[in-house]
Amino acid sequence: MTLKAPELLLPAGSLDKMRAAYDFGADAIYAGQPRYSLRARNNEFRLEQIAQGIQEAHARGKKFFVTSNLIAHNDKVRTYLRDIEPVIECKPDAFIMADPGLIMMVKEKWPETEIHLSVQANTTNYATVKFWQKAGVSRIILSRELSLDEIEKIRQECPDMEIEVFVHGALCIAYSGRCLLSGYFNRRDPNQGTCTNACRWEYKTHDAAVDPNTGEALATSMEQGFNFEQAREEADSQFTSTCGSGQRHPKADQVYLIEEIGRPGELMPIMEDEHGTYIMNSKDLRAVEHVERLVKIGVDSLKIEGRTKSLYYVARTAQVYRRAIDDAVAGRPFNPHLITELEGLANRGYTGGLLERRPANDYQNYETGNSVLQRAHFVGQVRGYADGMAEVETMNRFAVGDTLEVIHPSGNRTVQLTQMFNLDGESVQVAPGNPLRVRIPIDGPVEGALIARLLQPS
Repeated sequence: MTLKAPELLLPAGSLDKMRAAYDFGADAIYAGQPRYSLRARNNEFRLEQIAQGIQEAHARGKKFFVTSNLIAHNDKVRTYLRDIEPVIECKPDAFIMADPGLIMMVKEKWPETEIHLSVQANTTNYATVKFWQKAGVSRIILSRELSLDEIEKIRQECPDMEIEVFVHGALCIAYSGRCLLSGYFNRRDPNQGTCTNACRWEYKTHDAAVDPNTGEALATSMEQGFNFEQAREEADSQFTSTCGSGQRHPKADQVYLIEEIGRPGELMPIMEDEHGTYIMNSKDLRAVEHVERLVKIGVDSLKIEGRTKSLYYVARTAQVYRRAIDDAVAGRPFNPHLITELEGLANRGYTGGLLERRPANDYQNYETGNSVLQRAHFVGQVRGYADGMAEVETMNRFAVGDTLEVIHPSGNRTVQLTQMFNLDGESVQVAPGNPLRVRIPIDGPVEGALIARLLQPS
């Protein structure tokens, strides 16, 4: 059987990140309109950049999708067609949208516009796929809450509809975009592009009891913290969520109060039901080991999350997933070193998410809401090369004696840094970080290469 290579779709928060995505193997990128996508912050794409990006993409034979996937309130419905018209005139390859009313308005005014249904629409079954197909949508980005078997069933029931699946990046604790924490705490609505990631904050828990007269949860003791190790052991021995065996936790009716570390004394009730607990910080999705299965299912596009992530993140994930796709299509066995390479990115711990059925605690990171470096640290980018010396714009500290990884579209390699010079030709031992440029000896090709310091040399 000849397998079709799915599209590799990367995020881009800037033109430089777009170019890196293409250089390292992406077939397409997605970039958002700040007012109408879910990345209002850290987004360099305005109309001018969108037009330039589309032009560059098409010159390279690549695709450029515009994300316009907020769930609109009335004020944005009023301005939407006016603001989207100049973007449509730039001729992007598709718009990624979620709001049914906005989709209807675009299709009525510009019926030839290609629409991809955003993951924000939470499509979890083949009947919904067929509904959107009748509405003129050409691709469905499936909900992250689906298993591999459910994705395969949708493919079988909807053979003539394009489907797209997320394979890497941050996971939401709710169905995508349906969380209210950020809006509740900070009046910053996740579905308006301003999520503060309240799920990543540090919380304490306090035992509570429900007042039978008022229904209010009242503190019964004041713990200094929550023993997550003990909780995990109890969870392992007593239950898994409905994503596992479906057994109900013996304390499913217990009520707790949570206290965010930055708001001492503000106690908020939290409950657990038959679906599991809601504390609260998901690990990051990593599905590189499932690419072969997704290729065999016939998924049309594999998508990586992260429009606010670094150029290094874009390049590394594009390169790794490009190799995984190419190996799967060629019939080569999965290369476990690809997992090691992804440890070169800061992460909150990795999980296969709901593609696999695992105990609930396997999805959560209880120790920290921050990304942690495991294998490598991005330290610089090559800006020039002459006479065997690479001029590196430094981003983070590195020093003579470090093992460096040179990350390049032609392939990666490791080098031991034996000497380093400033731009005046003077020997230096340490490059402390941005905004410094140094010269280091590296054999070519290195133009545009990214440099990482290996924390665990392989």
